[in-house]
Amino acid sequence: MLNKLASSISSLLDARADRHALPAGLYTRSDVFETDIDVFFRRHWICVGLECDVPEPGDAAVIDIGKTSLILLRDDNGEIRVVHNVCRHRGSRLLNPGKTIVSKLVCPYHTWTYELSGELSYAPHMGKNFDKECHSLKPVAFKSISALIYVCLADDPPKDIARLELAMTERLAPYDIRNSKVAFETDVIEHGNWKLTMENNRECYHCSANHPELCVSFVDLDFGFDPETLSPEDRAQAEEHLALYEERTLQWTADGYPSAAIEQLVDCETNFRTQRLIISGAGESQTPDATAASSKLLGTMTRKDLGDVHLWGHNSWNHFMGDHAIVAIVIPISPDKTLVRTKWLVHKDAVEGVHYDLEKLTNVWVATTDQDAELVARSHAGVEDPAYVPGPYSPFSETNLDKFASWYIDRMRAHGY
Repeated sequence: MLNKLASSISSLLDARADRHALPAGLYTRSDVFETDIDVFFRRHWICVGLECDVPEPGDAAVIDIGKTSLILLRDDNGEIRVVHNVCRHRGSRLLNPGKTIVSKLVCPYHTWTYELSGELSYAPHMGKNFDKECHSLKPVAFKSISALIYVCLADDPPKDIARLELAMTERLAPYDIRNSKVAFETDVIEHGNWKLTMENNRECYHCSANHPELCVSFVDLDFGFDPETLSPEDRAQAEEHLALYEERTLQWTADGYPSAAIEQLVDCETNFRTQRLIISGAGESQTPDATAASSKLLGTMTRKDLGDVHLWGHNSWNHFMGDHAIVAIVIPISPDKTLVRTKWLVHKDAVEGVHYDLEKLTNVWVATTDQDAELVARSHAGVEDPAYVPGPYSPFSETNLDKFASWYIDRMRAHGY
């Protein structure tokens, strides 16, 4: 049966035309979805949260990925832990979804009790020869990369996350995300496949027509354009913008803020891209007027003119600015439903109404996420239509989608499909 399943999915992978979107079945079929969960959300590194999701000892947050449930927590020594949300007795869930505060992890079924480090401390009626040390909670491989929590559920996690770790540890050091807090958080269910969610995020071809709030501060030309279709005036403006990028990147780097693009998008296991992007308009932050939302800057930042350190992976995207950060995490729910969890971070000592206005802080990405949800739903409805035929990617503004589709197929092949 497994070989037949692999063969069936393999035929879909074979059907993908070069530089074209994926065949419909890779977005819509239940067997492909289950395989995606196994390959991309169990065997690769995924972002699941932040250290500031659990700021104090005893704070815990449950993250569900397919049939897997994880507990992100801070133990009594202030250390981050990630364990499986499965009692070692008869498998009961220990904690319900969401965030909570606990002194110990107590199974509600038979009161087996675990320390926040995961060790089993109490198991009634198991006899005097029962060895509690053999029944600790199962730990999960994780990395805290500048306070972003990445986990891998495989026995042998990909080692090439080291490049991401090296790049972001340096780039995010001034932002000191460990000493930030979540000012606001939203969960949006997009009615589309997770790959459509990620594809939508990896291009700005659609931005000018759909994201008026974002386009105040975000430059859609940053992710490609066809110079032949531009008017002479627009072409001159685009060339001026590219020259400004070169100048700003050199100056930011000289000032001690690494800025050039780093890409690990094909021929790799851990998929990511980072670059310091110019913020348009007032140039400070992704807000309705492009000025900073918070007067108390993140970490040790003293400047508001350092653009937007963008970072994406295959289940997340992030924007780090002087005054606040946006962290978005993507978790598939079903072939046609995807959770997008967005967090707005500010300095841990910033006070709402004193240092920042919540509406100004959240307006742009609340609107953008809602707009994207509608676009993804339209896309999914289209790929379900019998008339759907995968179309060609733009060689100017959708090159990153082509790389994502190629990486997706390569990773499926690497795991036997």
